[in-house]
Amino acid sequence: MSEITRHSTGPRMSKATVFNGVAYLCGQVPDNTDCDICDQARNMLEKVDTLLKEVGSDRKHVLSVIVYLRDMKDFAGFNSVWDTWFESGFAPARACVEARLARPELLCEVSVQAAVIAE
Repeated sequence: MSEITRHSTGPRMSKATVFNGVAYLCGQVPDNTDCDICDQARNMLEKVDTLLKEVGSDRKHVLSVIVYLRDMKDFAGFNSVWDTWFESGFAPARACVEARLARPELLCEVSVQAAVIAE
């Protein structure tokens, strides 16, 4: 049986957990919340890149993503950033839902699972 590896574990959660070659990232939100959906999405996806690198993965190995938007009116703006984040042919399975997020200034959050390519 494979071991579970936890990264940046705090009292409430780990930033990532790896099991059987799959990394499960905690929900990622933008740090910059005084801007529009496009800037929040770019900042949030930069954080995903950093965490993927930390667990030995990258965008090309993302398997599945759940996107949470505070308001579906931001769907097109979010997608304008999202569609440039992946190289052609590497888009993961994805769901996008409208949700009340932890803080009202947050416009987006993602939950990401990715294959680990180096440990």
